[in-house]
Amino acid sequence: MLSKPPNFSVYVISDGKLSRGRAHLEVLSEAIRGGATCIQLREKDLSMRELYTLAVDLRDLTLRKGITFIINDRLDVALSVEADGVHLGQDDLPAAAARLIMPPGMLLGVTVRNKQQALQAQADGASYLGAGAVFATSTKTDTGKPMGLQNLAKICSSVRVPVVGIGGINAARTGSVIGTGAAGVAVVSGVISADDVAGAAREIAGAVAAARCSRPFW
Repeated sequence: MLSKPPNFSVYVISDGKLSRGRAHLEVLSEAIRGGATCIQLREKDLSMRELYTLAVDLRDLTLRKGITFIINDRLDVALSVEADGVHLGQDDLPAAAARLIMPPGMLLGVTVRNKQQALQAQADGASYLGAGAVFATSTKTDTGKPMGLQNLAKICSSVRVPVVGIGGINAARTGSVIGTGAAGVAVVSGVISADDVAGAAREIAGAVAAARCSRPFW
């Protein structure tokens, strides 16, 4: 696991269905080159063996690059490859139960859609929250009505742990998300599907940096 604090500024999530036939390692290496600070492995269509094999390769890559590595849903895989953390949704293993079997220092991310879920996740031991969908998105179909920037701001101000905005975020919208107090932006298609993956990640990283130097946008 990383010895330095995690950086959730540019949180890139994998999706083989959106990478236009390019290899996972190729796409995510380019995302890191462009400025991704955290990588989440989220591949629900892979077999357990395929997921584990890919996780091993990504653990090696992220360690070499000094990037935070999170695995979606599968705490068992995260533990087996010594990932930096696991990210759980509201329908996954409860955060409190996961925290009981996680080693000290391992990151626990939890998806939340409102202030109540955010406070509960924090109480259950979450290290950070993924809040969304902020905007409408076609990447996931089970996110419900977009929460919008004002609700994201309410979540950010109600908890002590970092909050990462997710859902329909691109470079143009990054500043408004950071302006709510979010620690970073989570991006899937905006980076993974881009012609120039490194360039797309670089543009978002620049938008994050610029937003932190100015007043809130929302």
